[in-house]
Amino acid sequence: MVDVAPATGLTDPVEIARRSAEVMLAGDLASAGAGVELVDVGPGRAIATMTVRPDMVNGHAIAHGGFVFLLADTAFAVACNSYGRNTVAAGCDIAFVAPVEAGDVLTAEANERHRAGRSGLYDVSVWRADGTVVAELRGRSRTVAGTLVPLPEEQP
Repeated sequence: MVDVAPATGLTDPVEIARRSAEVMLAGDLASAGAGVELVDVGPGRAIATMTVRPDMVNGHAIAHGGFVFLLADTAFAVACNSYGRNTVAAGCDIAFVAPVEAGDVLTAEANERHRAGRSGLYDVSVWRADGTVVAELRGRSRTVAGTLVPLPEEQP
């Protein structure tokens, strides 16, 4: 285990988000294999990038939707886990609105829209370097047992 905080836990929300992302992404071989890189993270938000490789295109010579989804889902996962508590996807919907080609650099920005109790709602936009939006994802999250980093004890 990595020593990330004193026994009392982390209290700075930005540090909790940053360290939670480090822990999550350290074990995320799928995102690493696709070349996803985290650019920014904060409470309820995340930005990640990925360059589309030739082995990521389908028979129509455009990026396979699964890779675009993977980038959006990674940003979503980092954003909804940014509070240090284990949180998983309860469901996602994605709209592919423009084609993506090999060589395109994609950016995904996830933003929290609503969070209450154990449920959250997040929107993720994915765009090319020229600013063209290529996909929009809406993700629903559910917090489950456990934490990614030491957190202060909850007060009753």
